[in-house]
Amino acid sequence: MLPAYAHIQGEWRLLQRSIGISAMHMQLLKNNKVVIFDRTDFGPSNISLPGRHCRLDPNDRVLKKDCTAHSILYDIRTNGFRRLTVQTDTWCSSGATRPDGTLVQTGGYNDGDHVIRILVPCNGGNCDWVEYPRSLSQRRWYASNQILPDGRVIIVGGRAQFNYEFYPGHSPSSSKSFRLNFLRETKDGHENNLYPFLHLLPDGNLFIFANTRSILFNYKRNHIVREFPAIPGADPRNYPSSGSSVLLPDRRKCSGRT
Repeated sequence: MLPAYAHIQGEWRLLQRSIGISAMHMQLLKNNKVVIFDRTDFGPSNISLPGRHCRLDPNDRVLKKDCTAHSILYDIRTNGFRRLTVQTDTWCSSGATRPDGTLVQTGGYNDGDHVIRILVPCNGGNCDWVEYPRSLSQRRWYASNQILPDGRVIIVGGRAQFNYEFYPGHSPSSSKSFRLNFLRETKDGHENNLYPFLHLLPDGNLFIFANTRSILFNYKRNHIVREFPAIPGADPRNYPSSGSSVLLPDRRKCSGRT
């Protein structure tokens, strides 16, 4: 525990005995609500879709007709939740929130691997997932997303994807990927370069970490500015080895070297 917070006493509280789904993915939204969602190809959940609606998906590998929800919107203030409708498989997808608070969720598995899903936060009961099939240029399964200063989202990697792309593209109908050989170089026999760690740095470049290696990347020019030394021990940190990464503030002055 950090010394500054050592005096604070915390506690665990059970807020809901069940929300009906597993929380594979969660995202806090700008209106103090949390969207929670799970994969769709692991059988029915424990909560039905509203209004006796059903999801009809001939491409689903488990349920062609599914009348259960795989996403909910949890309200922190009221401790209540309502059901949302996910049409395609979000298994090991990725996402980012745009400056206006909109959640952009990309990729997944099977019929969801080229899908972009949008959720615009609302305080009423009308907002739900909107899905855009075949909107990604490449299959994005175990990719990573990062919001950029211009409001776009960069989508990096994924299983057997050694490239990146942007959302939105230069036009609504354009989707194009750019090669990033660093991802190919960091793939090993266990694919320990999935869900690469991404951090946007103050100089505008992107820090990318995969397996045991990391680079400083100029995504505007598709150029590696610098490659850093590999971490000691040769132990991978990315999925499936499942480490984690966080960017901490550093008040030290830079030496001016790049």
